[in-house]
Amino acid sequence: MTTLASSPGTKLRPTLYVLAAVVSVQFGGALAAVLVPLIGASATVTMRLLISAVLMVAVIRPRLRGRSGQAWRAGLFFGASLAGMNFAFYQSLATLPLGVAVTIEFLGPLALSAVLSRRLRDMAAVVAALAGVVLISQALTVPWRELDLGGIAWAALAGAGWAAYILGSRSAGRHFDQLDGLAVALVVAAALVTPVGIATAHAPALTGSVLVGGVGIALLSSVLPYSLELLALRSIPPAVFGILLSLEPAVAALAGLVVLHQVLAVPQLLGMALVVAASAVVMVGGTPEAAPADPSSPGGSR
Repeated sequence: MTTLASSPGTKLRPTLYVLAAVVSVQFGGALAAVLVPLIGASATVTMRLLISAVLMVAVIRPRLRGRSGQAWRAGLFFGASLAGMNFAFYQSLATLPLGVAVTIEFLGPLALSAVLSRRLRDMAAVVAALAGVVLISQALTVPWRELDLGGIAWAALAGAGWAAYILGSRSAGRHFDQLDGLAVALVVAAALVTPVGIATAHAPALTGSVLVGGVGIALLSSVLPYSLELLALRSIPPAVFGILLSLEPAVAALAGLVVLHQVLAVPQLLGMALVVAASAVVMVGGTPEAAPADPSSPGGSR
């Protein structure tokens, strides 16, 4: 007699959770790209982090008493990396197609995984991914003066922030229970970006529909995917999680096409395929230390 624990549906469910989380994050990014021209990138990321922090604190109710100084330092670093990652990524959305921004950003966790694994095959995969980024940035087909170097730089900075986020989440995960560290980090991140967001926001554009959009971004980009990935990571191997995560650039391109009507050229699609393939190579057979999957770290640009 087949038990529920061994049924095909039960085994498939964690994978579906991760895929749903990937789709949720990227369509949340597409929604953010709609708001960025209206209220500005800084105001958009501020709204997302503020709403996410309020929702996560209300749901998780993190325990704050009795924490050591080391725990608070870990939480502050985690929050600072979360703020930097999201701030830079939303700045890149102001000028880059969603699929391009996510692909460049993805180099951060990809490079971190390769460095931590120290396998020659992974180093080669990173080189292939860099070649892919050259293709999607159109550096070979567009004159240098016409390249959006600012947007590319912001996306690359977001990738560095994503790598720092992974390291910060692991450190916070050793000092905080469950998602307590994430809740603390969201509060820190919101506090860091809010002054800039308020100073640069286009106030007349802050209508009721824009605020509803901000709630949608918070739910799609933070609350829903974090919850789904936490459920998935209870039973899915980190290597499988990493491979599924490598689909993010492709899903971002799809979200950009469906929501924003952003069409990428053939060389850009080839470059994206290189990054996705390189990520799969790095993640498959990776060690727990190299895989960007951690129960307290459910996502990136997240």
